[in-house]
Amino acid sequence: MEKFEKVKQLVASIEADADKFYNKANGAAGTRIRKGMQDLKVLAGEIRKEVTERKNSK
Repeated sequence: MEKFEKVKQLVASIEADADKFYNKANGAAGTRIRKGMQDLKVLAGEIRKEVTERKNSK
């Protein structure tokens, strides 16, 4: 559950940059979004692995 909370925090932190990029044409915010999305991808992979391990251990 700890990693799921991290996902929610990460999405919330990307939200402001998404507004800057899409509504104000801020290119640097786009770079931060891309980095945040990569972090989400890694975290999602870790969560998937953890869920699979718990499911198979029962």
